Amino acid sequence: MSSSQSREPITIEDGFKLIDAAVTKLTRIIEGKPEPPFLPEEYIGNYTIVYNMCIQKPPHDSSGPLYEKYGAILQAYDKLTILPSIMEKHDEYMLREVSRWWEINKIMVRWLSHFFYYLDRYYIARNGIPSLTVVGMTCFRDHVYEKVHFNVKQVVIALIHKEREGQQIDRALLKNVLDLFVQNGMGNMERYEKDFEDFFLTETNSYYSRKASSWIQEDSCPEYMIKAEESLKKEKERVSHYLHSDTEPKLVANVQTNLLVLVAKQLLEKENSGCSALLRDDKTDDLSRMYRLYHAIPQGLEPVAVAFRLHVTAEGNSLIKQAEDAATSGIVEEQVLVRKIIDLHDKYMAYVTDCFQNHTLFHKSLKEAFEIFFSECVEQLSRMFKPDIKMIKKRIEDLITRDYLERDTENPNTFKYVA
Repeated sequence: MSSSQSREPITIEDGFKLIDAAVTKLTRIIEGKPEPPFLPEEYIGNYTIVYNMCIQKPPHDSSGPLYEKYGAILQAYDKLTILPSIMEKHDEYMLREVSRWWEINKIMVRWLSHFFYYLDRYYIARNGIPSLTVVGMTCFRDHVYEKVHFNVKQVVIALIHKEREGQQIDRALLKNVLDLFVQNGMGNMERYEKDFEDFFLTETNSYYSRKASSWIQEDSCPEYMIKAEESLKKEKERVSHYLHSDTEPKLVANVQTNLLVLVAKQLLEKENSGCSALLRDDKTDDLSRMYRLYHAIPQGLEPVAVAFRLHVTAEGNSLIKQAEDAATSGIVEEQVLVRKIIDLHDKYMAYVTDCFQNHTLFHKSLKEAFEIFFSECVEQLSRMFKPDIKMIKKRIEDLITRDYLERDTENPNTFKYVA
């Protein structure tokens, strides 16, 4: 385009020829072909020709045709250059082509918007029509994105599957390509969600459902939990590297449901390695991991607390059974039984504090278990020997002092267990 001024009106035909020449030069530059860059006077001249065509008096004002011309340039470029280049590639090579042309398109729109800037300032503002940037985005969406997003989504999901299986992938490429879904939403997340995220979460669901079925059969409870924790960590890393941040809560919930919620009963009750075995063998690291994993899930700790209560109850019942058997043999060990019950409480209170972070659910479970034990203990002792009232009072006061029991405020002769 020339920056020279003329008193003669610039015809649409002449103006468009100058614009086409500038566009040809621009496309060669942004595609990396041999072409000298625009000189400052050329750049100003490109803007000036559009400006001059817009400020001509009617009927020579060419604002409307220039607006249409702008859209036609981008439409032709998208349909005749960008789309064919993408469609001839496959798999990861297609993603690289998509990423490359997506960047080129954004540069193209930015440069053309500068050339046609005068339209944005006056013609577009006065007529309430889409801005030059919006026209550029809409053209790409309608003529490129709509034609390729299905294949792009398939390749992206396949690459994520490879990464989940331990292979290295180009995360930066995925980030650029997924930006395509976000940007083509034109200000909202609908395209990303419907064209990519829904499919991705469905595939994630299938993937971790298969993994859970396999791991729950092959692995011990600690081994399974380590894999689940690692999987959650890696999925969060995927969000930080290339998925949109809005995906994280949905993705995490998806993985938690498949790896932890749906197999909770099977996992916690695993013979020789479930919650009871971990408590029996004092596996504090594994119990802490169990707490971390299930605490992050709404109502997730409930089955863990139940398993904890059942284990404590079983161990307490075992102590009482031993005392019964000893009494049958003529050996009365009432003080030993009380001591063992207290020691049992101390032992499991340590798990509540250290592994279960003093969570109220585990205090409650412990309290429920020991309320039964104390009742059972009193009943068993009353059968075994004639109670020594002074000794019982002394023991009760000792338990109150140690914050195991408290007097009922309404009935001083009734005592309540304190967790």
